[in-house]
Amino acid sequence: MIKSMMRNGLEEGFMLDRQWFWLRGEMERTKRPDLLALARVFAAAEVPYAIIGGVALQVHQAEPRTTLDIDVAVAAYGLLPRAQLEAAGFTCTGRSSPSENWIGPEGTPVQFTDDPALAGAVSRAEEIELEDVRLRVIGRADLLHEKLRAASDPARRRSKRLQHLADAQALLESTPTLEQELTPEERALLDRLSH
Repeated sequence: MIKSMMRNGLEEGFMLDRQWFWLRGEMERTKRPDLLALARVFAAAEVPYAIIGGVALQVHQAEPRTTLDIDVAVAAYGLLPRAQLEAAGFTCTGRSSPSENWIGPEGTPVQFTDDPALAGAVSRAEEIELEDVRLRVIGRADLLHEKLRAASDPARRRSKRLQHLADAQALLESTPTLEQELTPEERALLDRLSH
C-alpha cells in the first residue's frame, strides 16, 4: 500500500511535468523516460544511488509537487558510470560545486552530488517499482534531515531555504511520526525558522 502511494506521487509529478511543458507551449514531455533510463544504467553498473530533491518529494509527500530536474546522490563521483550514461544518451554539461550536471536523452537536467552528508542515505535508500525498473529513493526520514540541513545553509538563497523549510514542514505534517527522528538541533531549527 505504501509503495503504491509512493508510486502514485511520482505519477502525479509526471502529470504536472506534462502540464508545465504544455502551458509553456512546448512539446508534452515528462521526466519519466530519463528517470527510467538513469535507474537502468545504475542497476546495470551496480552503483548505489538515491534519488533526492523534488522527485523524492513527489514520492514521499501527499501534496502534488513538480520539479524540472532529477537530483541524484552517489557515494563518490568516481563511482558514476559515465561511459554507460553516455551510451544511454546522457550528456555531461559540466561540474559546479556541489554537483556534476548532465542532460538526459529526453532533455531532463540531472544533477549528481557526492555530498558526504548523504552517504548514509544512499545506503538506506528505499526501492519503488516503476514499470520494470526499481528506483532507489532517499527514505522519508533522510529526506527530512536533508531538507532541514538545506534550510539552514546560509550559502543558499533565502527563497530556496524557505522552500526547503516548507518541504520539511509538509513531510512532518503528512507523517507526524517523523518528529521522533528529529535531533534537538533540528527541532530548534524548525522552531526558529517557522516563527
